[in-house]
Amino acid sequence: MDMEKVNSMDFGEFVDVFGNVIERCPLIAAAVWSQRPFSDLDDLEKHFSAFIDALPQSGQEGILRCHPDLAGRELQRGTLTAESQREQSGAGLTHLGAEERRRLAELNARYRARFGFPFVLAARLSDRDAVPRELTRRLRCQPALELRTALGEVKKIGRLRLADLLGVDLARL
Repeated sequence: MDMEKVNSMDFGEFVDVFGNVIERCPLIAAAVWSQRPFSDLDDLEKHFSAFIDALPQSGQEGILRCHPDLAGRELQRGTLTAESQREQSGAGLTHLGAEERRRLAELNARYRARFGFPFVLAARLSDRDAVPRELTRRLRCQPALELRTALGEVKKIGRLRLADLLGVDLARL
């Protein structure tokens, strides 16, 4: 999809197409729509990121709470968004053994208890072995640093999703 098409979308179409760039946060796409026209992927991404950055901490934490646990209950129930399903599948998280699922469930629960939001990681840039290592590492972070790290992961996920929607190969950039 080219930027001319993106810039010509009406509000409803834009929100339908871009509403899950930030997991389960179509309100962000709704706000970004009013910033048209966009010149390219970087410009569009900048507006999504700026919206997140402008939120108070409670809003930023709310965005994080919209994300599912990696290899968690939503994956087991089949209730992930299509994007999250593809991302977790690509990282090998849909084919974990019982012990691997139990270990991730334990780490996810510890993380939520410590920080008040789920562990967010750009799964497409990771794999099934790296996820528990990164979760363990980030459990030791200070809360303010972890909030910034988690929001950075949200932005990575958003960039990857925008690139998918626009048909941009990020490896070529």
